Amino acid sequence: MSKREKIGWVCSVIVLILLFLMSSTNLLIKERVPEILPISVIIRDDSDSFYQNFKKGMDQAAKEYSADVNFITLYEDNDSLQQQMMIKREIEDGAKAIVLAPVNEQDIRKMVEGKQLNRPVVMIDSQPAGDLAVSDISMDYYEAGELVAEGLIRHLGRDIPVYLLTSGLDYGPNRQVYEGATAVLERAGYDYSLVAGQSEDTCRELIESFVYPEMRPSAIIALDGDSLSKASEILAGSTAYQRSVSGLYGIGATTAVLNRMDEEIVDGIVVCNQYDAGYLSIQRAVEMINNPGSKSTETLKANYIEKKDLRAKRFEKMLYPIE
Repeated sequence: MSKREKIGWVCSVIVLILLFLMSSTNLLIKERVPEILPISVIIRDDSDSFYQNFKKGMDQAAKEYSADVNFITLYEDNDSLQQQMMIKREIEDGAKAIVLAPVNEQDIRKMVEGKQLNRPVVMIDSQPAGDLAVSDISMDYYEAGELVAEGLIRHLGRDIPVYLLTSGLDYGPNRQVYEGATAVLERAGYDYSLVAGQSEDTCRELIESFVYPEMRPSAIIALDGDSLSKASEILAGSTAYQRSVSGLYGIGATTAVLNRMDEEIVDGIVVCNQYDAGYLSIQRAVEMINNPGSKSTETLKANYIEKKDLRAKRFEKMLYPIE
């Protein structure tokens, strides 16, 4: 090999080494660092007990879509004014999108139409947004009301009075659940009464009225998760109360509610796939950030579940998703 050839080979090796070093140290080829998108999720409750599976789906989507998610509860359940203040605070702090379980949908509509909520909005657990410039992800709560009432009718006769328990019809989708449930009960000829109140005392006084001054077996349909949770825990504390309630049915699920169902205190619930709801909420928020003016509607399947279904394969991932 000639001297010139040797020099050429040495130069080639040096160039290759330099290229390798430059690429490995990002001097030549720089990887694109994805922008981190701050997204705030604001629910209507003062705890996240009904959102555990939702948060698992939300966290997975945040990893995949490079989102920094701030999950926020209220200081007090169903406080619309406080929720509006938190929305404004999160926008001021730099949130690029808001995922919202609205306390009062009319209040949120006013904020959107008045340009106070000038960020992409994804509404969850609410009625369809219609002409409002927001995306929404929710199950059909009217259908959920129908399903839970049909579940009661399959097990209890018309001689059992039915009480519809709710924190309030103006909160979230409660009115839709009420309308679906009452439509079914009326068609079937069942008597029902509405009992509304946010405090645990409201629920306890209702159940105590089934026992005192004499035993009066009755059934309860809890129109929202908070009412279901309170009723199931009160019943768990007293066998006399349990004997007085011929059936407890409701909307939503927590680990505690599922345990009460396993103990045959809760008889039937209607749920949707909260993991999917959490994942889709962040996915839609990112899409709306990247495509201003876009919106979409996602209706999740409502599922009626009893104790026999708790360990069914088709519900396993929905009720107990693995992180």
